[in-house]
Amino acid sequence: MSQRFAGVGVSAGRVIGPVRRMPEAIPAPADGAPLPEGVTAEQESARLAEATRTVAAGLKERAATATGDAAAVLKATALMASDRSLLKSATRLVASGTCAESAIWEAADAVATQLSALGGYMAERATDVLDVRARIVAELRGVPAPGIPDADVPFVLCATDLAPADTATLDPTRVLALVTSGGGPQSHTAIVARSLGLPAIVAAAETTVLADGDVVFVDGIDGTVVREPGAAEAALAEAYASRVSLPDFDGSGALADGHRVPLLANVGSGADAVDAAAAGAEGVGLLRTEFCFLGRDTEPTHGEQVRAYRAVFDAFAGSKVVVRTLDAGADKPLPFLTDDSEPNPALGVRGYRTDAAVPGVLERQLAAIADAEAASGAEVWTMAPMISTPSEAAAFAARCAHAGLKTPGVMVEVPSAAVMARQVTSEVAFASIGTNDLTQYTMAADRQLGPLAEFNDPWQPAVLHLIQTTCDGGAASVGGPKPVGVCGEAPADPALAVVLVGLGVATLSMNRRALPAVAAILKTVDLAAARRIAELALGAGSAAEARSLVRHELPELDVFGL
Repeated sequence: MSQRFAGVGVSAGRVIGPVRRMPEAIPAPADGAPLPEGVTAEQESARLAEATRTVAAGLKERAATATGDAAAVLKATALMASDRSLLKSATRLVASGTCAESAIWEAADAVATQLSALGGYMAERATDVLDVRARIVAELRGVPAPGIPDADVPFVLCATDLAPADTATLDPTRVLALVTSGGGPQSHTAIVARSLGLPAIVAAAETTVLADGDVVFVDGIDGTVVREPGAAEAALAEAYASRVSLPDFDGSGALADGHRVPLLANVGSGADAVDAAAAGAEGVGLLRTEFCFLGRDTEPTHGEQVRAYRAVFDAFAGSKVVVRTLDAGADKPLPFLTDDSEPNPALGVRGYRTDAAVPGVLERQLAAIADAEAASGAEVWTMAPMISTPSEAAAFAARCAHAGLKTPGVMVEVPSAAVMARQVTSEVAFASIGTNDLTQYTMAADRQLGPLAEFNDPWQPAVLHLIQTTCDGGAASVGGPKPVGVCGEAPADPALAVVLVGLGVATLSMNRRALPAVAAILKTVDLAAARRIAELALGAGSAAEARSLVRHELPELDVFGL
């Protein structure tokens, strides 16, 4: 008899296949287990340090062969494995007579507990610490590290959640779909699944009962898992398997009536930019400049920053590149800039706010961006994250002017900026909506918490209303209309992309892999239809209703298996 489980669909697709569960976690060593007989503390400390180096090196090697989101996740996990404070704490325990396995386990547990207590983004880092701990203990024991299981046939991977390093190495030729009982729409699992085009469902709490060999139907569109699927599910899976191939993106986003909607890419490095340009992206809608700051104890030099930005600008010579200044804080702590003891870092000193706490870093970054622009052929627009008031927008615009940057803008990520969009955009040249943060702040729901996943959905009507408010504010800006783009995860959903355009969004920026799907669906509607469809979403009472109403108006989604 069929059994249905509900979760949150985060990557479209409908497939049927056998379940394989992630292997059991590495067993914990005994608390305070003593040093092995005849082994000195110095020898055990050396063994621990060597295991840590091996794990970090292995992660870095995998990062070097990965691309995009996968590479970024692996690099971040490698940095966690290289964290000196973690090794130092474990080494102190070894010096007191504890074996290496128990020492690293206890030290990592203390760090993870502290991060979890902070909540928000920092709690998500706790998962990274525990993943690294398991890998180091596995290396010390000489056993395989946690990882994706092997199978003779493609399978549906089920887990409580996936560690960052696991999500980054998923092989779409082996894994048909992902189902996790935990996680959320912005978890590592969700982000990497979308970038790989794997059907995926998160926060499906009851799927813990699924066992190896169970045959399931996974619907990444509506977030449903069915054990022992029947004829109806088989028909849906067959229709998905028979979907029409998406046409290649021709490098020009537009509606059916010719209304232009430039489709840009979100990138985090020069390599990302090269890949995005090859995929036809019309420019960069979000350059995450954290890539040259993270994992360092000191601020990168002017020359290092210029070279890093130039690598992106040169890939898009003659095109627009929107640069987000350093978005440090919360899940991206920097030892030379942020305070990791904040009780609620998601609501603390992050983004533009760090300039008040540590003056000079932003000024030097703007100077580097300006010099990189001067040496390239790109059209550089510069925006600040976490702008909350018109006065902050004005101050940032003045800083850009002082640095010689001609096109200042702001990120709209907090409700105050959306509500005050006319006043905020009157101080700058443009705005870009970060839907990930705007959603979590609007719904008061940490985007990393699985139990709150239903709230952290950009289809929430409250979020859509704020997006429309922002666009209306930009259109009524003093001095003339100011364009409003979107650069969160939302534009990668082709159905939601239509709604965004109908709400007044001028440009859409996304993972490069989403470009063909979004372009294809936009071409099926004209501006009047997009506006009508957006009104349906605004009038809905829930995210699920909004999504359903819109998808009903876009039959081509099923044609393309989206």
